[in-house]
Amino acid sequence: MTMTETLKASLAHLPVTLRDIEAAAGVLAGFVKRTGFEPSRTLSDITGANIWLKFENLQFTATFKERGALNRLSALSADERRRGVAAASAGNHAQGVAYHAARLSIPATIFMPVGTPMVKIENTRRHGATVIEGGATLEDTATLATDYGRKQGLTYIHPYDDPLIIAGQGTIALEMLASVPDLDVLVVPIGGGGLISGIAVAAKTLKPDIEIIGVQAALYPSMYNLIKGEHLAMRGDTLAEGIAVKAPGQITSDIVRALVDDIVLVTEQQIEHSLSLFITIEKSVTEGAGAAGLAAVLADQARFKGRSLGLVLSGGNIDTRLLSGVLTRQLAREGRLSKLKFDIVDRPGQLGMVVAVLGKAGANIVEVSHQRIFTDLPAKAVVLEVVIETRDRTHLEATVASLKAASLDVDVGGD
Repeated sequence: MTMTETLKASLAHLPVTLRDIEAAAGVLAGFVKRTGFEPSRTLSDITGANIWLKFENLQFTATFKERGALNRLSALSADERRRGVAAASAGNHAQGVAYHAARLSIPATIFMPVGTPMVKIENTRRHGATVIEGGATLEDTATLATDYGRKQGLTYIHPYDDPLIIAGQGTIALEMLASVPDLDVLVVPIGGGGLISGIAVAAKTLKPDIEIIGVQAALYPSMYNLIKGEHLAMRGDTLAEGIAVKAPGQITSDIVRALVDDIVLVTEQQIEHSLSLFITIEKSVTEGAGAAGLAAVLADQARFKGRSLGLVLSGGNIDTRLLSGVLTRQLAREGRLSKLKFDIVDRPGQLGMVVAVLGKAGANIVEVSHQRIFTDLPAKAVVLEVVIETRDRTHLEATVASLKAASLDVDVGGD
């Protein structure tokens, strides 16, 4: 069989078809935003690829998840709508279900893991759902939700392993290829696999030679392990909590195995850098999962050079405190924000000397800490810590050189 014939055979045996996705598009029309799909000149210049961005972070709930949620909710019978639904989610699926359930007058109870960012919990409550926090992991929370739903006679709305959910997410690919038919590659974040499954079915049916690449956080390589036969550990807290799924779905795994060309892993630092770039270059806020696609491209620029790429900014629900920390850490990595530590003699004029040198070097002083008590230095010495802002790493190095030229012993931290 030729490659095209093999692909057609694979598509024919999958539980989701292009026709299902086109039907979902009809259900969503007028109720879910057809988000922009725009080129990024600056990111294209940085990577050497022709990058197009699908701004799903600009949905009403700031996430693509409402596509699948609405498609699934719309298929409920009158009796199922009356009794209500239950769902488990780290936030984005929760908001999609809560918003459209309220719009359709369907009672919704959402279970969310302990430690879910407060912005996602509050937004879910604001949409009218009953929120119950419980479970250390998303899998624990899903067990609580399914048990509760069974006892209460509620329909459980799965976040990804459901053909109607997958079909709803696949409408994104219809919009991308309708706008830019000559795309070469789609780079898509993977958690449970609902998003990439729907996109892969639509894209591979419409354009068999298009490449589909999935991206997972290196801390949670669940689909990567399953498809590649690896046993990498899953652990810790990832910035991309929206794709921190330990057990991908059965339906989604079958679709990914059949249609997705490759899965790559990205580090936390790569995700943070990409999130920062979206804010500084595109003036668009994404959560960690939404930045995973760009992280993959930046990590392997030679692979994508000269090709037309479609990236999905899957969500924008990120805690503001966390966002502030990410941006500050990135400034430190770029040498634009640094902590300088001095051991100086405790006598008048020493602080003034440091300030004078920094001012002459053009560094901006952000914070000063003078420590006399909690130190092992002699009683006549103090620890001086100064946080400074510089234009870039070259400016930082010049500033440190000026301090040393003035006989000031300095250690640089925060870079």
